[in-house]
Amino acid sequence: MATSALAAAAVLFLLAGGAVAGHDEAAARRTMEEFAGFPASDDDGRGGRSSPFYVDSDGLQRQIDELASFSDSPAPSVTRVLYSDKDVQARRYIKGIMNQLGLSIREDAVGNIFGRWEGSEAGLGAVATGSHVDAIPFSGKYDGVVGVLGALEAISMLKRSGFQPKRSLEVIMFTSEEPTRFGISCLGSRLMAGSEELALSLKETVDNQNVSFFDAADSAGYKMHPEELHNVFLKKDNYFAFIELHIEQGPILEKEGIQIGVVTAIAAPASIKVEFEGNGGHAGAVLMPARNDAGLAAAELALAVEKHVLESGSIDTVGTVGILQLHPGAINSIPNVRDIDEKRRNNIIEKVHQSAIEISKKRGVVLSEFKIINQDPPALSDKSVISAMEFAAKQLNLEYKLMISRAYHDSLFMARISPMGMIFIPCYKGYSHKPEEYASPEDMVNGVKVLALTMARLSLQ
Repeated sequence: MATSALAAAAVLFLLAGGAVAGHDEAAARRTMEEFAGFPASDDDGRGGRSSPFYVDSDGLQRQIDELASFSDSPAPSVTRVLYSDKDVQARRYIKGIMNQLGLSIREDAVGNIFGRWEGSEAGLGAVATGSHVDAIPFSGKYDGVVGVLGALEAISMLKRSGFQPKRSLEVIMFTSEEPTRFGISCLGSRLMAGSEELALSLKETVDNQNVSFFDAADSAGYKMHPEELHNVFLKKDNYFAFIELHIEQGPILEKEGIQIGVVTAIAAPASIKVEFEGNGGHAGAVLMPARNDAGLAAAELALAVEKHVLESGSIDTVGTVGILQLHPGAINSIPNVRDIDEKRRNNIIEKVHQSAIEISKKRGVVLSEFKIINQDPPALSDKSVISAMEFAAKQLNLEYKLMISRAYHDSLFMARISPMGMIFIPCYKGYSHKPEEYASPEDMVNGVKVLALTMARLSLQ
């Protein structure tokens, strides 16, 4: 037991990049040799001399730029939709990097990709990390991607340092975090978390071109029978911990000049489909008192969503109308409300429902549908993972902030099968899902180092 603690302390000192005062590079190399069991090289792989714990920042940025070139929209925007040709190219690119790192690669029925570095005690639950690389139309090149390519760079730097994991380390590229094609967010991780409801609904799911989910998957090389979706489900002891590195997608870290965000909770949205039906008619000829305008009913409901959210009394409660479709005589609108407090969020949903009923009566339209599409519970980060992330930030002398994620991620569903945590890095003006999305090389280096140290610490437990 004492030997294990000594080994852990040795590697954690090394991974801190020499942050502990009074130790020189020679001492760091001796520590590495003692821990790794073989002479440590300080060759940086490019003919230079470097600390064994370094991030290949130029290489990481090059990979991000190369991945962004697999896009159905022109640069600087990125469009990469599930099972499209560009999505298939991106998958091939990620597997190529995993292969270069010597990871064992597997894919499940829907295309979640796993790259594993086997630990010395491979029978133990693995420490996993990862994110997604699909991108909504005309978005940016950092959302999700930093959590996949950054995770692979974290594995690479641990290998360069001579680190030997006890628990296996695994990088996951999740299928379809974005709901672009089939209207289902976090499709891959939902299935991994065992969603029977999703597995059933996919049998009837089609995109806006009436292409079924299974035909789309087949076109991308994932030919499956509906019953094979159950093979994607994972057991709760499959992972010891899961950590996701991600840009904040908000302005707080940049505004406050803080380097790292340690996520304590992830808000979850509830999406609602509302349909009002009114009478059509000539826009000029039908007199105003005789109109039953479904479009105005929808507009009034959109304002009601805003009103109820603002009245919640919490800055953590947010809501909007994300899709509004006008048709002759009908309107479909999809309000979306999210919060880290499930009871508070659900209370707002009920208020929105009551407003929809009142609006339909007042405007003489029919409320033909009020359907809750999804109502996922929020997720809390695990205390042990939070502790490991805080430890890593402190060892690296990085200022960090405990914060929540108002956007939701694959981590929300991984929390159902594993202790979970997230690491945020700042992004320019909080921009995301737009071409101006940007994370600086320095911030990505910090995030990769915190991730690597967190994984190393958890791997030794």
